[in-house]
Amino acid sequence: MASLPITALAGVIFGLALAAPPGPMNAIIAEESVVRGWSAGFRAGLGAMLADAIFFVLTLAGIVAVLDRAPIVRPVLYLAGGCLMLYFALGAVREARAATSFTEASRTAATGFRKTLVLSLTNPYQIGFWLTVGVGLLEPGTLDVLAYAPAVGQALAGTLVVQTGSPALLLGFFGGIAVWIVAYPAALVAAGRRVDAFAPAVAALSAVVLVGFGALFLVLGTLRLT
Repeated sequence: MASLPITALAGVIFGLALAAPPGPMNAIIAEESVVRGWSAGFRAGLGAMLADAIFFVLTLAGIVAVLDRAPIVRPVLYLAGGCLMLYFALGAVREARAATSFTEASRTAATGFRKTLVLSLTNPYQIGFWLTVGVGLLEPGTLDVLAYAPAVGQALAGTLVVQTGSPALLLGFFGGIAVWIVAYPAALVAAGRRVDAFAPAVAALSAVVLVGFGALFLVLGTLRLT
């Protein structure tokens, strides 16, 4: 059985593995970072992290499981999330057209925190995580941490198995997310300061990611309603 420090470190790795893959939240964090600076990107990351904290509390209270028993909930969340992503994609397109270079003092107010918070709270995948793996983090047992790593999970399965139900694992998990929302915007800002075309390119890529996920969510929501 892994020791307490190893369990905490495993939680950090787990949090990083879940926070780092490309997706709508990271697209918004990237857009905010290159257009408005590190603090805006960090606040956008905080929105997604707060949603996870809310789901954590709701899982403890058993409310998430109750909501998931209603058949209409997930399709509605897919449709709502898809519409929001397409709406936010329009904003990213405007940012891509307006941004000629990196700026840390944009006149436009940062809205990334609200965007990621709302998107995360309407994300069926995030709810699904807390209903399955998230519940497992709270209950005594074991967790194969690296098995959930995108693309390489099967190859790394069994490499790092830790005890669940430990406060150290949960603290490490949220610590890993915190590390990501600090380091990711910082890396983007550092690159943006060196390459003038970086900001509009990232904003345009963010729009593409949001459109792709938005369309996917609308299709999934429609299919689940039929």
